[in-house]
Amino acid sequence: MEDEEMEKKVQQYLQRKGFRLTELALQEERNRLSTSAISDVALARSDNDPARYHDGYSRLRTWAYSSLDQYKHELLRVLYPVFIHSFMDLVAEGHMQEARSFFHTFREDHEVMHSRDLQKLEGVLSPSHLEEMELARSFRKNKFKIKLCEYSYELLLQYLQKTQALVVLGVINEHITFEVSPGQPSLISDDADVVALIGTSKDLAKQINQKEVHWGLLEDSVEERMEKALAESDKIEAESKDADAEDNKKRNAEGGKQGASLKKAKKDKLVGATGKNVRTETSMVSVAPRVKPELTLPATPVEVEQSILEDLRNRAQLNSVALPSVSFYTFVNTHNGLNCSSISHDGSLVVGGFSDSSVKVWDMSKIGQPTKMSSSQSENGSSQGERISTLDEGKRTYTLFQGHSGPVYSAAFSPFGDFLLSSSSDSTIRLWSTKLNANLVCYKGHNYPVWDVQFSPVGHYFASASHDRTARIWSMDKIQPLRIMAGHLSDVDCVQWHVNCNYIATGSSDKTVRLWDVQTGECIRMFIGHRSMVLSLAMSPDGRYMASGDEDGTIMIWDLSTGRCVSPLLGHSSCVWTLAFRFAI
Repeated sequence: MEDEEMEKKVQQYLQRKGFRLTELALQEERNRLSTSAISDVALARSDNDPARYHDGYSRLRTWAYSSLDQYKHELLRVLYPVFIHSFMDLVAEGHMQEARSFFHTFREDHEVMHSRDLQKLEGVLSPSHLEEMELARSFRKNKFKIKLCEYSYELLLQYLQKTQALVVLGVINEHITFEVSPGQPSLISDDADVVALIGTSKDLAKQINQKEVHWGLLEDSVEERMEKALAESDKIEAESKDADAEDNKKRNAEGGKQGASLKKAKKDKLVGATGKNVRTETSMVSVAPRVKPELTLPATPVEVEQSILEDLRNRAQLNSVALPSVSFYTFVNTHNGLNCSSISHDGSLVVGGFSDSSVKVWDMSKIGQPTKMSSSQSENGSSQGERISTLDEGKRTYTLFQGHSGPVYSAAFSPFGDFLLSSSSDSTIRLWSTKLNANLVCYKGHNYPVWDVQFSPVGHYFASASHDRTARIWSMDKIQPLRIMAGHLSDVDCVQWHVNCNYIATGSSDKTVRLWDVQTGECIRMFIGHRSMVLSLAMSPDGRYMASGDEDGTIMIWDLSTGRCVSPLLGHSSCVWTLAFRFAI
């Protein structure tokens, strides 16, 4: 009542003084406030109207596409987060039909950059799915960080203030953080890098990556013993050279020349069979630090050590003139049934895992020999006759291993080739003997398909990766896993041992790579940078670097000590299924 009387007195005063413009302005303000009160009531009534999301996003989309070309690509970056959260809000409120209509109406706007995320979100059919899906939970918990130039940011603010788009404004305030930079807008080619999901995962990675990593090679390894043996050989040769010089002084000139030439020939033959041929390959790892093993390593039989040392001695020296020979093996007529393959360390065996649940091993030394009958034992120990069949009779023989009840996704030989591991969609891992042609153990622990399995560099231990979002470490003599590595938000697609056996790396569909301590089972590195699922991993021979390949064809080289990307390698246009380092020539 007092406010009304005050307004009347003010109006009378303005009329008496002749302030007509001021009186009109006051009347306009009074009408605006009245309209605002009415609109607030209408807004309260429309809070549950699902059409507000469609209208809000549609208007923002129309405005962004009609903006100046110089700033359009920056303003379009805002659409994806608004689209995602508008859809999830509709689902959370129970408007499923409107949510599906909204999703399919505007989906094409984001197919190019975010097709994989859209495929996953398409499966959201109820509010409970938002809680169950890792991707949806990640969107809910974290914020999008979008880079805009200062002028683009001002344009967006002006639009939001002018249109009073409350739905869009709410999404932006709650789920988007802007990184505003002065100057000109960024390039269109940078669009994939300027919209990123930040939050708990980034903070967690920063915290994890402060831990120490010992990336060197194992102490007292075969390579180290070989280097010591070569050093002793060099010392003996130096002493022999001094003794020869003394002998040459006592001989006559002709006899001395003949003796020197004979000794030189013998010496060159000795060095060629031991030291110089191996130095090229060991030079890369000789500078790497040595670390103690955290796992109890199996004892290497003497005969195996001798064969390894003999193999190292007999290796030919590689250089730009003498390049290594390469063997290629081609699987033909597999009819999309071949899922994986692997070659033993000595190159004598090749294994293939197939969709019909079979595992086939080819012995390269028996190629061309006539076929014969063999037997492979089943899991319970009973033997069943298996014909070593051929793709081309007498040319391509293989031993058939049967035991899995689903497609085989990974197969790996032990370092010495006497054992073989296979993993399958039946959620099991099987250990086979290549000597006995038999299944020795069936390891059960994963709850879903096992995508990858790898032996450790010293054998005995192996690691597996599964759809259940875990990686596990096993030993051949125990049927239960020794460690369970849990932390990924989606499938663990690949696993790789570090060369010193103290760590394993895992690549996941959550677009991250993690490094785990095998002794504690703790994550000590989180590598963030891939834009799609990580499909392959490889460790450098000295253990300092790691390579990871993803579904988009990008390869990233990481420094394990710092957790940073050294260099991205671009060139592939599709999935990178496998990676490997080699020694420098």
